[in-house]
Amino acid sequence: MTTIYHNPRCGTSRSALQLLQDRGMAVDVIEYLHTPLSRSQLAALIRDAGITPREAIRSKETLFQELKLDGPEVTDDQLLDAMAEHPILMNRPFVVTDKGTRLCRPATVLEEIL
Repeated sequence: MTTIYHNPRCGTSRSALQLLQDRGMAVDVIEYLHTPLSRSQLAALIRDAGITPREAIRSKETLFQELKLDGPEVTDDQLLDAMAEHPILMNRPFVVTDKGTRLCRPATVLEEIL
């Protein structure tokens, strides 16, 4: 089973989902804004994707600036806490297949785990 952590308002997320569907894959679509991940789930997803919390956070989101998360003194733990509390800060889409986990930005990154 393939899982996509999806935001239907995001063009990249829609493209990744379409690619999975075009391949005929069974996809578990989790709209993470409606079904937020716990902090531990988020940490595991980021770790499994081989990236850091700073790479997984939406730095262009207005809330990112409002919460003053852009400073170098902000720790990974603080970023994880912010993403867990405010799911809109999580970058997307994350895709999990039996071959691995990736933050699929751009959507073509998905090819690495198909």
